[in-house]
This record gives sequence, C-alpha cells and structure tokens, in this order.
Amino acid sequence: MKNITVIGAGTMGNGIAHVFAQKGYRVALADISQDALDKALATIGKNLDRMIRKERITASDKAETLGNIQTFQDLKVAVAEADLVVEAATENIDLKLKIFQQMDELAPANAILATNTSSISITKIAAVTKRPEKVIGMHFMNPVPVMKLIEVIRGYATSDEVTQTIMDLSINLGKSPVEVNDYPGFVANRILLPMINEAISALFENVAGVAEIDTVMKLGMAHPMGPLQLADFIGLDVCLSILKVLHDGFGQPKYAPCPLLVNMVTAGKLGRKSGEGFYNYSHGGKELVVADNFKK
Repeated sequence: MKNITVIGAGTMGNGIAHVFAQKGYRVALADISQDALDKALATIGKNLDRMIRKERITASDKAETLGNIQTFQDLKVAVAEADLVVEAATENIDLKLKIFQQMDELAPANAILATNTSSISITKIAAVTKRPEKVIGMHFMNPVPVMKLIEVIRGYATSDEVTQTIMDLSINLGKSPVEVNDYPGFVANRILLPMINEAISALFENVAGVAEIDTVMKLGMAHPMGPLQLADFIGLDVCLSILKVLHDGFGQPKYAPCPLLVNMVTAGKLGRKSGEGFYNYSHGGKELVVADNFKK
C-alpha cells in the first residue's frame, strides 16, 4: 500500500495527509476548494517547522514530506491510483454518503475506502457502495500528528483481511490502533461526549461556572484540559452532531443534548473556530467568556 488519497483538507484531513506523507506514502489531498488546499499545505508546513525547532526532524525531512503530497480539486484524478482512500469531510451523513458513492465509482476496485467519521455508522456508509467488505472506519484523534490513537471500526460487512491491513498500516504510521465494532459513537465518543454534555448541563443548571467545572476535571481527574475547553477545541457544532447520532442511535434520554449546547450552536458560538464558545478566542488567547453571555 503506497498511494493514499485523503478527501477533505480541513483540520483532520491535513493532519492525516501529514502523517502519511511523513512516513513516506504518496498522498493525494483532495478538496473542492483550492483555498482549503493552500491553507492545508501551509498548516502542514508550520507543523513540520515546529518539529524542526524541537529537533524531531530535519529541514530535509520537511522537504521530503511536503514532496510526498500533491493536491487536487478533481476527485476522479485524486483517487485514480489509490490503494486507500480516507474520507475526512465534515461530519454530515448526507455528504459522506455522496462522497462514498463517488469514491466507489471512481477508485480502483482493489482500493480500501475508509472514513474518519467520529460517530456515523460504518455499516450505513458501506451500504451505498458495491464493496462493503472494503469499507472501514479510521477515526484519527485531533491533533492527528500528535495523538497516538486510531479507532479502527469494523462495519457489518468489513472483512478480516481489510481490518488487519488497516491495523498494520496504523502501526506503520506510528499510531496505536484499537479495533472496535460499529455502534453509535464507537468507544471514544460514546464515553467522551456524554461527559462533555454533563459538564455543559452542570453549567446550565448553575452548579458551577466555566472555570470551576474545568478546574475540577483538570485537578481532580488529571484531565489535560477541562471538558468545556475541550468542547471548544472539538467544535460545539461537532459535539452537538455526535450527541444527536448517539441519541438517535440508542433512543435513550441520557444522550439528549443539553439545551445550552443547542442554543450556543444556533447562535454561532462554536468554540475556537468561531472565536467564541465557553471561552473567548478573539485575541488568540483563552479568556473566559462573561457568564452573562450564556443565555438559558
């Protein structure tokens, strides 16, 4: 397996392209937006520069990594020689189904089709293809170049051979793959998102403030960042989307999104990417948003 196509040049897509390219794979990074592709290459370059400063790689390593990446706006060309296609588009089921139908039609018959979805059913995605045995989940963690975990998710029809291939490939990337089965939220988000939702509920119910809730979890539970700060980092819209998948998939009220989360997403307060969520990022820092801004 030498040729990797990554679809989607956003935060996850550029990170996935980075780790494959750094390990010597030939990467085709595809997106409909040339601006997104340009930004992705700039981000990868900055991340490689950071690694140079930390003396983890050399300048020639950076040049080699960037040389392994080509960008494309034409999906047909991007997947023409792919051994593996990794979809890293927005967490939207309709969009992912459309992309997988296109990938199935355009990619070589022997190519494995993977999705970086954080919660959507692999079985449902595979069902729109003619190769469900070759469809699998590769859920990378953010930031991709740093985080070791990959959830490798088997759909109902995913073959043993494909699963083992992706497990071995993940190890070759320097990651630690964990095989899980296809149920809403898989393992990581089935556990993480209810915790984040409960933290938002504690704020909503005036149990404590933003800083206090995050401090309890950082100092008391040894979390590297508090759940509200983490929600901002993930994106409140993404958190809401995953909770809806859990709620719809299991039909249990414990997965129902907190009304405060729903209102914040509706208001466009999405966290770090919008400049404001539970914290204010408008000046590049992490300043507390005034509590009065949280409308219940």
